[in-house]
Amino acid sequence: MADLFKVLAHPDRVRLVEELRDGEKDVTGIAHALNLPTTRTSQHLAALRSHRLVSDRREGRQHFYRLTRPAMAGWIVDALQFLEVRSPIEEGSHLEAVRRLWAPDLACVSNKKD
Repeated sequence: MADLFKVLAHPDRVRLVEELRDGEKDVTGIAHALNLPTTRTSQHLAALRSHRLVSDRREGRQHFYRLTRPAMAGWIVDALQFLEVRSPIEEGSHLEAVRRLWAPDLACVSNKKD
């Protein structure tokens, strides 16, 4: 568990999980969506891949990534409740925005498994 938390401790990696919550995407698309350099995005994806949090496939020169366990994005949303207790009031609206962004999609994922 500690190793998982270490990997997810970097804000860019949490953002990568968020970006991949809807399915597979290519590195360039992820980098553009997160406004990060492609090399930095690739390095973070390599760290997530080495811990088997994402898997990849190649199609020509493009590299595509997806979450190995899409429910992981749900765990992060659940962690927001803990963060709300620890965060200053001014950050609360940001946490609520993240919850609204992720929660509807995650409900669909959990219903598909039922």
